[in-house]
Amino acid sequence: MSQDYPTTPFGRRPMSLAMLASQAVARSCPADKTVHKWTIFRAITECKDRLGISDRALSVLNALLSCLPETAMSAGPDLVVYPSNEQLSRRAHGMPATTLRRHMFALVDAGLVVRRDSPNGKRYVRRGEGGNVEKAYGFDLTPIVARADEFEQGAAEVVRQRREMAVAREQISVLRRDIGKMIVFGLEEGVRGDWQAIQERFRPLCVRIPRSVVHADLAGLLGDLSELAIHVGKLLESHSDARNMSGNDNHNGAHYQNSKTDSLDESEPASGKVGAQVTPHQEKPKPSVKVGFPLGMILKACPDIGMYHRGGISTWNDLVAAAGLVRGMLGISPSAWAEACQAMGDVDAAVTIAGILQRAEEIRSAGGYLRGLTMKAAAGQFSTGPMIMALMRRQIPTPGAQAS
Repeated sequence: MSQDYPTTPFGRRPMSLAMLASQAVARSCPADKTVHKWTIFRAITECKDRLGISDRALSVLNALLSCLPETAMSAGPDLVVYPSNEQLSRRAHGMPATTLRRHMFALVDAGLVVRRDSPNGKRYVRRGEGGNVEKAYGFDLTPIVARADEFEQGAAEVVRQRREMAVAREQISVLRRDIGKMIVFGLEEGVRGDWQAIQERFRPLCVRIPRSVVHADLAGLLGDLSELAIHVGKLLESHSDARNMSGNDNHNGAHYQNSKTDSLDESEPASGKVGAQVTPHQEKPKPSVKVGFPLGMILKACPDIGMYHRGGISTWNDLVAAAGLVRGMLGISPSAWAEACQAMGDVDAAVTIAGILQRAEEIRSAGGYLRGLTMKAAAGQFSTGPMIMALMRRQIPTPGAQAS
């Protein structure tokens, strides 16, 4: 219930600037303004971080709003609610009285509620003839009506920023995948370029994004990845153009030579001539698999390694090949990689590299870390099983946790 001067709290609680401001807002609320209490509560929930209130404070606000008999909220004495502490605790799902008071103070400090304390600190209503409210002492919810437009705009801004963050995260994931596979392609095809510098530039851009990251940080990371992707793409396109020109020249020369009718290749079958024996295709030997998990589980626990093999990782050979490439990006020397393969076996060494890559932002020296694990493996004190299980637990979202 509004009045022409500020009201002060009961007892020893002092007056504050937040109380003055919220009461001034309540007095300025137009009498004809009406909002839906649950619609505006959802808006307040969206922008709660901006208002500086917690989930528990929202539970108290929800309990206060539930005391209003109507869903429509308009400025006036009817917006003063006066539940007892016992009733308010019950409506707040059994919140203890001390916790209730703490979060009520938070709502007052945030300018969402105005205290209308009686002379003795009790909450009640005084009615006149006909049952009309003359004076109500309790919690005034008028600031919610007065600031409804602010809350709705804030909620829309939060939703927009959340959408932009989601889009930026998607773009970052795609760029990381594209750059990783382009680097693999460039190295395998022998494309001219300073691939060592590109790998060193790409490595810090692959660290895990924290949940509490702000949009400005994501935008900076996205810009760096986009710039690197354009640079690598130009190197590959230049290589492709050179190959196409070379291919056209070879095709013209081959056409001229094949015009001779006495060509040995065309007059006799290749299998009937000396020196035309076709060497049988020799497949790469399959690495010995000692790890106690299927490949799919390894890739689920260490998804980042999948970016470093063209066409994805579908066999243990693919994993070993990707690990051989990644170890250079992590700064692991060939000798450290060879020692790990000798002590653990190719597959377990590759799984270890995949685990190190997944935790790259936490490991200061990947080479030293691998050598330490190699020594433990040689002494029979290390296996990849516990490492994979720990990484699997990281991939499982914590109940109640939400992405930024």
